[in-house]
Amino acid sequence: MGKTFDELNDSHIDFIKRQNMFFVATAPLAADGSVNLSPKGYDSLRMLDNRTVVWIDLGGSGIETHAHLNENGRITLMFCAFEGAASILRIYGKGTSIVMGAPGFDELKALFPEFDRARAVIKIEIDRVSDSCGWGVPFFEFKGDREQLHRHLQHKPIDEWKARRYRTNATSIDGLPGLVRDDTGADQQ
Repeated sequence: MGKTFDELNDSHIDFIKRQNMFFVATAPLAADGSVNLSPKGYDSLRMLDNRTVVWIDLGGSGIETHAHLNENGRITLMFCAFEGAASILRIYGKGTSIVMGAPGFDELKALFPEFDRARAVIKIEIDRVSDSCGWGVPFFEFKGDREQLHRHLQHKPIDEWKARRYRTNATSIDGLPGLVRDDTGADQQ
């Protein structure tokens, strides 16, 4: 039987630190909108305290998480034990996307010195934590992180990389606003 908590405890934090990946789920308010579910890897998550976590958003093919958070803030993270004792941990909360160039971005990005470029840092204020058995989760062996994303991030000069982010991440698949640059050229959420 699963248990619920108001915040992360030491056991939860230890479990999270041992996981090599987690999943992020968000959704728009529209009943016919697309639910987004994304896997996240690398050492891309930090716990600021027992009620706040952040992860570095390196970018991808879409901007769904960012758009959904700007619209309604709802977010769930899920961690699964693929080795050792069976367990699933979910974090529910209110998320904020702090995009490149926005106030606070540089300070949060500094928590991830191994990443030179990032589209945003996602900050989650935790409402609820739940754990469950995870008996249906299979065993998998972690062989290492893929390097393609790191290579892709460094492929172009920074100005070209940013311009591409704004061009390809302007709207979500449901038409919600994504990354926006104002008329002065400053980055906006």
